[in-house]
Amino acid sequence: MMRKLAAAALAVALTTGAAWDPEEPPSSASVKVRPGVSKGTGKLIPRAGADRLVAPLGVDPACPAKIEIGMRSDAKKAAYATMNVEIDAPLTASRTMLTSYLPAGYEVGAKLLVAVPPEAKEGTYGLSLRTPAQTLRVPVEVVALDRLDNGGNLALRRPVAASSQHTNANYPPCSVADGDRSSNGWAGGNGWNDATARAWPDTVTIALGGPKQVSRVDLYTLDTERYPASRYGVRDWDVQAQVSGQWQTVAQVRGNTAGNVRSDFAPVTADAVRIVALASNGANDYTRIIEVEVR
Repeated sequence: MMRKLAAAALAVALTTGAAWDPEEPPSSASVKVRPGVSKGTGKLIPRAGADRLVAPLGVDPACPAKIEIGMRSDAKKAAYATMNVEIDAPLTASRTMLTSYLPAGYEVGAKLLVAVPPEAKEGTYGLSLRTPAQTLRVPVEVVALDRLDNGGNLALRRPVAASSQHTNANYPPCSVADGDRSSNGWAGGNGWNDATARAWPDTVTIALGGPKQVSRVDLYTLDTERYPASRYGVRDWDVQAQVSGQWQTVAQVRGNTAGNVRSDFAPVTADAVRIVALASNGANDYTRIIEVEVR
């Protein structure tokens, strides 16, 4: 049974996962199956990672809103399970269904991407996860970027420009401002990797939507148990702020081996913040940035 489970899970992952650059660490599988305990109800229970999803208007299409979805089998024996995914137009979802082989009590989870086209209006839209036994509804709140609750992070969902970008690869610059600090989605759309190995400097620039007072920048670089920052992360960089049209270096980091570094500096009024990467740890010397927060 476990062999069937593994094979089925792998097959689903291979048909839904994104391609990745063999020179870079691969992302985790897009579909994950986990063991659990069946409650014996015989039902297939839909699940979601949040009770609502906020999807801002006007963001880069390469960085859609995302939410974890899944289902749990409470059947008494193993079976193939299917959940349909429905969303109100004009919003679109990255999948219309989730299917997996599930032993009794097992759960399957996957990332769902929700795109908001330019013609969408502000308001609440419906996202429905349907199994034969139950429907779970998750409201999708579409809001203008300037009305987004950013939790004090001035960079959240703001436009990002990078010095280089891989073509047809899952390292979009906008992902450094999508609110996801985790390295677990690396090479799957969460984090930027430059396209100029061993060539420096590399830059990512975040426009703040107008003059803002800033005094802190947090940088998250690639850091997992298998791919630690001490081997794959950014080592040296400058933090710059655009003040009255001029770039000023407000902080410097050298010799870093950690996954997250906080840089505090004297407050300045800036309309953009830039990370100037100067070196990385490891032999292949790419810049890998997961998230940048500005406060």
